[in-house]
Amino acid sequence: MRSGGKIMKKIILSGLLAGVVMLVVGMVVGILFGAVFPALKAEYENTSLFRPWSDPIMSIFFVAPFILGIILAWIWTKTKGLFHAEKNWKKGLNFGLVYWVVTIPGMIISYSSFPISLLVVLSWSITILVQALCAGLIYAKLNK
Repeated sequence: MRSGGKIMKKIILSGLLAGVVMLVVGMVVGILFGAVFPALKAEYENTSLFRPWSDPIMSIFFVAPFILGIILAWIWTKTKGLFHAEKNWKKGLNFGLVYWVVTIPGMIISYSSFPISLLVVLSWSITILVQALCAGLIYAKLNK
């Protein structure tokens, strides 16, 4: 297999693994936030704001982390040399942190544009942070 094919295989495999981890982490963090803040569950059940889980379009929710995982794996291969740290895992954490920072404007726009609570936006932002750090660690380990 040519080196380009090996790189693409690494991107896809690490991206899919990161997708699984981001999906699981997102669900676990969501459950934790729901347990600590019961008002979040009520807000998510408001069908004026969010689709019900019974809507088939909601299945896209489970696909999105895999798409994001592959995209971020590709970005990692293009930018990993920009992260200067002694340990590769620190580079991965820095990558995750940078990705998370890039999402902050979207969180601000979501809060200012949609009738959702600040708590929802903060829970999304914290979830994205944890997911991004986990994905960065995966990329650092598998795509050195």
